[in-house]
Amino acid sequence: MKDEAELTGKVIGCAIEVHRNLGPGLLESAYEKCLSSELSENNIRHEIQKELSVKYKNTDIDCAYRIDLLVDDRLIVELKSVEKILPIHEAQLLTYMKLANITTGLLINFNVAVLREGIKRFVL
Repeated sequence: MKDEAELTGKVIGCAIEVHRNLGPGLLESAYEKCLSSELSENNIRHEIQKELSVKYKNTDIDCAYRIDLLVDDRLIVELKSVEKILPIHEAQLLTYMKLANITTGLLINFNVAVLREGIKRFVL
């Protein structure tokens, strides 16, 4: 668990750097690309727009779901640029975590004045 906390801290640090440079008000896709660049600069292995299938009974079904960022195959990062995080956003991340069998997730809303106010960590 310590490793996940350390990884989560590094990702949050990268997100803060992106927010410090860009501020709020941009599209989610811009933050995704900039955060990916920041993660790469910090040698943090990740994938963007990672495909996620739904396991229904004994069949994997491609439903076109995509994880915004999968970090080191053990942390899901869901990015938003919205006025307010809603329960549906939290439910989306939790569902992705369950489908991917990943126990740690971050929900980051870049559309806030201070990024720390836009970050929620989830553990299954």
